[in-house]
Amino acid sequence: MLGPPAKITVVGSVNLDIVATGERLPRPGETVTNAVLAQHPGGKGANQALAARRLGAEVVLLAAVGRDANADAALALLRAEGVNLEHCLVDPRLPTGVALIAVAASGENQIVVAPGANRALGNTFVLPPSDAVICQLEVPIAALERAAAQCQGLLVLNLAPAADLPPALLQRADLVIVNELEAQFYGPRLQARRGMLAVTAGAGGAVLWRDGREIARAKPPAITPLDTTGAGDAFVAALTVALLEGQAAEAALQFACAAGAACALRAGAQPALPTRAQVLALLAAGR
Repeated sequence: MLGPPAKITVVGSVNLDIVATGERLPRPGETVTNAVLAQHPGGKGANQALAARRLGAEVVLLAAVGRDANADAALALLRAEGVNLEHCLVDPRLPTGVALIAVAASGENQIVVAPGANRALGNTFVLPPSDAVICQLEVPIAALERAAAQCQGLLVLNLAPAADLPPALLQRADLVIVNELEAQFYGPRLQARRGMLAVTAGAGGAVLWRDGREIARAKPPAITPLDTTGAGDAFVAALTVALLEGQAAEAALQFACAAGAACALRAGAQPALPTRAQVLALLAAGR
Protein backbone atom coordinates (compact mmCIF):
# COMPACT_ATOMS: atom_id res chain seq x y z
CA MET A 1 0.00 0.00 0.00
CA LEU A 2 1.42 3.35 -1.05
CA GLY A 3 0.40 6.75 0.33
CA PRO A 4 -2.09 7.49 3.12
CA PRO A 5 -4.80 4.92 3.90
CA ALA A 6 -8.10 5.19 2.06
CA LYS A 7 -10.97 6.73 4.02
CA ILE A 8 -14.18 4.74 3.65
CA THR A 9 -17.65 5.19 5.13
CA VAL A 10 -19.88 2.12 5.15
CA VAL A 11 -23.63 2.67 5.38
CA GLY A 12 -25.20 -0.66 6.16
CA SER A 13 -26.39 -3.39 8.46
CA VAL A 14 -25.19 -4.87 11.73
CA ASN A 15 -26.31 -8.38 12.74
CA LEU A 16 -25.41 -11.09 15.17
CA ASP A 17 -24.89 -14.30 13.17
CA ILE A 18 -26.16 -17.57 14.68
CA VAL A 19 -24.40 -20.28 12.65
CA ALA A 20 -25.21 -23.99 12.48
CA THR A 21 -22.61 -26.05 10.60
CA GLY A 22 -23.59 -29.53 9.44
CA GLU A 23 -22.82 -32.13 6.82
CA ARG A 24 -25.25 -30.68 4.30
CA LEU A 25 -27.97 -28.07 3.88
CA PRO A 26 -31.61 -29.11 4.41
CA ARG A 27 -34.04 -29.46 1.54
CA PRO A 28 -37.40 -27.63 1.87
CA GLY A 29 -39.33 -29.13 4.78
CA GLU A 30 -36.40 -31.29 5.93
CA THR A 31 -34.64 -31.30 9.31
CA VAL A 32 -30.88 -31.89 9.36
CA THR A 33 -29.38 -32.72 12.76
CA ASN A 34 -25.91 -33.16 14.34
CA ALA A 35 -24.92 -29.57 13.51
CA VAL A 36 -22.44 -27.49 15.54
CA LEU A 37 -23.66 -24.09 16.76
CA ALA A 38 -21.56 -20.91 16.88
CA GLN A 39 -22.19 -17.18 17.26
CA HIS A 40 -20.34 -14.46 15.30
CA PRO A 41 -20.78 -10.73 14.66
CA GLY A 42 -22.05 -10.09 11.14
CA GLY A 43 -24.30 -8.04 8.87
CA LYS A 44 -23.15 -7.00 5.40
CA GLY A 45 -22.42 -3.43 6.45
CA ALA A 46 -20.41 -4.46 9.50
CA ASN A 47 -18.62 -7.18 7.53
CA GLN A 48 -17.57 -4.81 4.77
CA ALA A 49 -16.47 -2.19 7.30
CA LEU A 50 -14.25 -4.66 9.15
CA ALA A 51 -12.93 -6.12 5.89
CA ALA A 52 -11.88 -2.68 4.65
CA ARG A 53 -10.28 -1.93 8.02
CA ARG A 54 -8.24 -5.17 7.96
CA LEU A 55 -7.08 -4.30 4.45
CA GLY A 56 -5.64 -1.02 5.69
CA ALA A 57 -8.40 1.58 5.27
CA GLU A 58 -9.66 4.08 7.83
CA VAL A 59 -13.32 3.14 8.22
CA VAL A 60 -16.47 4.74 9.65
CA LEU A 61 -19.58 2.57 10.06
CA LEU A 62 -22.96 4.29 9.87
CA ALA A 63 -25.54 1.77 11.09
CA ALA A 64 -28.22 1.06 13.71
CA VAL A 65 -28.35 -1.49 16.55
CA GLY A 66 -30.73 -2.18 19.42
CA ARG A 67 -30.25 -1.41 23.09
CA ASP A 68 -29.47 -5.03 23.98
CA ALA A 69 -26.69 -7.50 24.69
CA ASN A 70 -26.63 -8.60 21.06
CA ALA A 71 -25.44 -5.12 20.09
CA ASP A 72 -22.33 -5.48 22.24
CA ALA A 73 -21.56 -8.87 20.71
CA ALA A 74 -22.27 -7.65 17.16
CA LEU A 75 -19.97 -4.62 17.49
CA ALA A 76 -17.17 -6.28 19.48
CA LEU A 77 -14.71 -7.01 16.64
CA LEU A 78 -15.35 -3.67 14.93
CA ARG A 79 -14.62 -1.82 18.16
CA ALA A 80 -11.54 -3.91 18.92
CA GLU A 81 -10.00 -3.35 15.49
CA GLY A 82 -10.49 0.37 15.25
CA VAL A 83 -13.58 0.88 13.09
CA ASN A 84 -15.08 4.27 13.98
CA LEU A 85 -18.51 3.62 15.54
CA GLU A 86 -19.40 7.21 16.46
CA HIS A 87 -22.07 7.22 13.74
CA CYS A 88 -23.62 3.92 14.86
CA LEU A 89 -27.14 4.69 16.15
CA VAL A 90 -28.87 2.91 19.05
CA ASP A 91 -32.62 2.35 18.64
CA PRO A 92 -34.44 1.84 21.97
CA ARG A 93 -37.43 0.05 20.41
CA LEU A 94 -36.04 -2.58 18.06
CA PRO A 95 -33.61 -5.45 18.75
CA THR A 96 -30.24 -5.76 17.08
CA GLY A 97 -30.51 -7.63 13.78
CA VAL A 98 -29.96 -11.38 13.76
CA ALA A 99 -28.97 -13.68 10.89
CA LEU A 100 -29.68 -17.42 11.07
CA ILE A 101 -27.09 -19.22 8.94
CA ALA A 102 -26.82 -22.88 7.95
CA VAL A 103 -23.42 -23.95 6.58
CA ALA A 104 -22.69 -27.26 4.83
CA ALA A 105 -19.40 -29.15 4.94
CA SER A 106 -18.83 -27.99 1.34
CA GLY A 107 -18.84 -24.35 2.51
CA GLU A 108 -22.17 -23.47 0.89
CA ASN A 109 -24.70 -21.65 3.07
CA GLN A 110 -28.31 -20.57 3.53
CA ILE A 111 -29.14 -17.34 5.38
CA VAL A 112 -32.34 -15.92 6.91
CA VAL A 113 -32.14 -12.40 8.36
CA ALA A 114 -34.36 -10.74 10.98
CA PRO A 115 -33.25 -7.11 10.44
CA GLY A 116 -34.53 -5.55 13.66
CA ALA A 117 -32.86 -2.18 14.26
CA ASN A 118 -31.38 -2.14 10.77
CA ARG A 119 -34.83 -0.95 9.67
CA ALA A 120 -34.41 2.12 11.89
CA LEU A 121 -31.55 3.59 9.87
CA GLY A 122 -33.31 6.67 8.51
CA ASN A 123 -32.57 9.60 6.22
CA THR A 124 -31.49 12.30 8.68
CA PHE A 125 -27.83 11.39 9.18
CA VAL A 126 -24.84 13.39 7.95
CA LEU A 127 -22.02 11.48 6.27
CA PRO A 128 -18.47 12.16 7.41
CA PRO A 129 -15.94 13.13 4.70
CA SER A 130 -14.46 10.09 2.96
CA ASP A 131 -12.91 8.85 -0.28
CA ALA A 132 -15.67 6.29 -0.81
CA VAL A 133 -19.07 5.28 0.54
CA ILE A 134 -20.07 1.60 0.45
CA CYS A 135 -23.76 0.64 0.69
CA GLN A 136 -25.72 -2.62 0.53
CA LEU A 137 -29.46 -3.43 0.52
CA GLU A 138 -29.95 -4.64 4.11
CA VAL A 139 -31.06 -1.16 5.26
CA PRO A 140 -33.94 1.09 4.10
CA ILE A 141 -33.73 2.54 0.60
CA ALA A 142 -34.23 6.03 2.07
CA ALA A 143 -30.93 5.68 3.93
CA LEU A 144 -29.15 4.66 0.73
CA GLU A 145 -30.64 7.60 -1.17
CA ARG A 146 -29.43 10.00 1.51
CA ALA A 147 -25.96 8.44 1.42
CA ALA A 148 -25.88 8.74 -2.37
CA ALA A 149 -26.94 12.38 -2.22
CA GLN A 150 -24.20 13.25 0.27
CA CYS A 151 -21.38 11.13 -1.16
CA GLN A 152 -18.52 13.25 -2.48
CA GLY A 153 -16.24 10.36 -3.42
CA LEU A 154 -16.64 6.93 -4.99
CA LEU A 155 -20.14 5.52 -4.40
CA VAL A 156 -20.07 1.72 -4.22
CA LEU A 157 -23.41 -0.10 -4.26
CA ASN A 158 -23.43 -3.82 -3.44
CA LEU A 159 -26.86 -4.98 -4.63
CA ALA A 160 -27.23 -7.67 -1.97
CA PRO A 161 -29.66 -9.03 -1.15
CA ALA A 162 -31.29 -8.34 -4.51
CA ALA A 163 -34.31 -6.03 -4.26
CA ASP A 164 -36.10 -3.43 -6.33
CA LEU A 165 -34.63 0.04 -6.00
CA PRO A 166 -35.15 3.43 -7.64
CA PRO A 167 -33.51 3.72 -11.09
CA ALA A 168 -31.86 7.00 -10.04
CA LEU A 169 -30.01 5.25 -7.22
CA LEU A 170 -28.73 2.56 -9.57
CA GLN A 171 -27.57 5.21 -12.04
CA ARG A 172 -25.88 7.29 -9.32
CA ALA A 173 -23.50 4.51 -8.20
CA ASP A 174 -19.94 4.71 -9.53
CA LEU A 175 -19.36 0.99 -8.88
CA VAL A 176 -22.05 -1.68 -8.65
CA ILE A 177 -21.11 -5.14 -7.32
CA VAL A 178 -23.33 -8.21 -7.71
CA ASN A 179 -23.02 -11.98 -7.80
CA GLU A 180 -24.40 -14.07 -10.64
CA LEU A 181 -27.86 -14.54 -9.12
CA GLU A 182 -28.19 -10.85 -8.32
CA ALA A 183 -27.08 -9.99 -11.86
CA GLN A 184 -29.91 -12.16 -13.22
CA PHE A 185 -32.41 -10.37 -10.96
CA TYR A 186 -31.46 -6.92 -12.31
CA GLY A 187 -30.91 -8.05 -15.88
CA PRO A 188 -30.09 -5.52 -18.65
CA ARG A 189 -30.39 -2.58 -16.26
CA LEU A 190 -26.88 -3.25 -15.00
CA GLN A 191 -25.12 -3.10 -18.35
CA ALA A 192 -27.23 -0.14 -19.53
CA ARG A 193 -25.93 2.17 -16.80
CA ARG A 194 -22.70 4.14 -16.96
CA GLY A 195 -19.90 3.49 -14.49
CA MET A 196 -18.27 0.29 -13.29
CA LEU A 197 -19.93 -3.08 -12.75
CA ALA A 198 -18.34 -6.11 -11.08
CA VAL A 199 -20.04 -9.53 -11.31
CA THR A 200 -18.73 -12.36 -9.14
CA ALA A 201 -19.08 -16.10 -9.68
CA GLY A 202 -17.42 -17.66 -6.63
CA ALA A 203 -14.66 -20.03 -7.68
CA GLY A 204 -15.35 -18.96 -11.27
CA GLY A 205 -13.87 -15.55 -10.54
CA ALA A 206 -15.18 -12.12 -11.44
CA VAL A 207 -15.54 -9.75 -14.38
CA LEU A 208 -15.30 -5.95 -14.26
CA TRP A 209 -17.00 -3.69 -16.80
CA ARG A 210 -16.88 0.06 -17.36
CA ASP A 211 -19.69 1.71 -19.34
CA GLY A 212 -20.79 -1.69 -20.64
CA ARG A 213 -17.32 -2.74 -21.83
CA GLU A 214 -15.31 -5.49 -20.15
CA ILE A 215 -12.05 -4.11 -18.73
CA ALA A 216 -10.81 -6.95 -16.50
CA ARG A 217 -11.34 -10.61 -15.65
CA ALA A 218 -9.79 -12.56 -12.77
CA LYS A 219 -10.02 -15.88 -10.94
CA PRO A 220 -9.29 -16.51 -7.25
CA PRO A 221 -6.45 -18.75 -6.12
CA ALA A 222 -7.51 -22.41 -5.94
CA ILE A 223 -8.66 -23.29 -2.41
CA THR A 224 -10.81 -25.79 -0.53
CA PRO A 225 -13.49 -23.58 1.03
CA LEU A 226 -14.56 -24.07 4.62
CA ASP A 227 -17.28 -21.37 4.85
CA THR A 228 -18.22 -18.87 2.12
CA THR A 229 -20.42 -16.70 4.37
CA GLY A 230 -18.35 -13.49 4.29
CA ALA A 231 -16.49 -13.99 1.02
CA GLY A 232 -18.66 -11.59 -0.96
CA ASP A 233 -18.22 -8.87 1.65
CA ALA A 234 -14.44 -9.33 1.59
CA PHE A 235 -14.56 -8.96 -2.21
CA VAL A 236 -16.56 -5.71 -2.00
CA ALA A 237 -14.19 -4.15 0.52
CA ALA A 238 -11.04 -5.32 -1.27
CA LEU A 239 -12.13 -4.05 -4.69
CA THR A 240 -13.04 -0.66 -3.20
CA VAL A 241 -9.74 -0.36 -1.33
CA ALA A 242 -7.70 -1.44 -4.37
CA LEU A 243 -9.40 1.04 -6.70
CA LEU A 244 -8.97 3.88 -4.19
CA GLU A 245 -5.27 3.02 -4.01
CA GLY A 246 -5.04 3.45 -7.79
CA GLN A 247 -4.45 -0.20 -8.64
CA ALA A 248 -5.10 -1.05 -12.29
CA ALA A 249 -8.43 -2.75 -13.01
CA GLU A 250 -7.02 -6.26 -13.46
CA ALA A 251 -4.81 -6.06 -10.37
CA ALA A 252 -7.66 -4.65 -8.28
CA LEU A 253 -10.01 -7.42 -9.40
CA GLN A 254 -7.39 -10.10 -8.70
CA PHE A 255 -6.82 -8.63 -5.24
CA ALA A 256 -10.58 -8.71 -4.55
CA CYS A 257 -10.91 -12.33 -5.74
CA ALA A 258 -8.03 -13.35 -3.48
CA ALA A 259 -9.65 -11.57 -0.52
CA GLY A 260 -12.86 -13.52 -1.06
CA ALA A 261 -10.94 -16.78 -1.31
CA ALA A 262 -8.92 -16.03 1.83
CA CYS A 263 -12.15 -15.39 3.73
CA ALA A 264 -13.61 -18.74 2.64
CA LEU A 265 -10.72 -20.60 4.27
CA ARG A 266 -12.02 -19.93 7.79
CA ALA A 267 -15.34 -20.27 9.60
CA GLY A 268 -17.67 -17.38 10.31
CA ALA A 269 -18.06 -14.05 8.56
CA GLN A 270 -16.13 -11.42 10.52
CA PRO A 271 -13.66 -13.82 12.19
CA ALA A 272 -12.65 -15.04 8.72
CA LEU A 273 -12.20 -11.66 7.04
CA PRO A 274 -8.55 -11.56 5.93
CA THR A 275 -5.83 -9.05 6.65
CA ARG A 276 -3.89 -7.48 3.82
CA ALA A 277 -0.92 -9.71 4.58
CA GLN A 278 -3.09 -12.83 4.30
CA VAL A 279 -4.49 -11.73 0.94
CA LEU A 280 -1.04 -10.96 -0.46
CA ALA A 281 0.29 -14.31 0.81
CA LEU A 282 -2.52 -16.18 -0.92
CA LEU A 283 -1.90 -14.26 -4.14
CA ALA A 284 1.80 -15.08 -3.98
CA ALA A 285 1.11 -18.76 -3.32
CA GLY A 286 -1.21 -18.93 -6.32
CA ARG A 287 1.33 -17.55 -8.79
